[in-house]
Amino acid sequence: MNRVVLADSRIRAEILAVEDARREALLSVDLDTLDALYDESLIHIHAPGVMHTKAQLLEHVATRQAYLDMTRSDLVVRIIGEVAVMTGRIVNRLRTADGGERMLGGAVTQVLSRGEDGRWRFLSFQMTPDGEQAWGSLPSERGQQKATITDQGGNS
Repeated sequence: MNRVVLADSRIRAEILAVEDARREALLSVDLDTLDALYDESLIHIHAPGVMHTKAQLLEHVATRQAYLDMTRSDLVVRIIGEVAVMTGRIVNRLRTADGGERMLGGAVTQVLSRGEDGRWRFLSFQMTPDGEQAWGSLPSERGQQKATITDQGGNS
């Protein structure tokens, strides 16, 4: 059984570089780069719960051209064999259907695998938008959550 470990600095840098390339490709509507970064089996779950395959996501990016800016933070990269699981915050500045803009923030889980060619590709993406915190923080989370993420190598 493979053990879950935090990515070492080399692997973390590789994963963050792939994420940076994804970000830049979304902002510039670079479909060739996105095609290379996304595995054929990709499932992308947008914040409202819409699920796209790789082909549908590429069509979405080309048609909507919605991404105006994207900020990532508190990224934690864990490794399980040849699979990386990255979690953290995202804030997207998006173009709306009526030509306006909106901001959408939340938590994201991304799964990547290293192919036989040694390149990391995205298998899965899911964003959970920020919502009402009906229960508030747990006692163990108050003032410690940020420090815990940073201690795990989560600085962005």
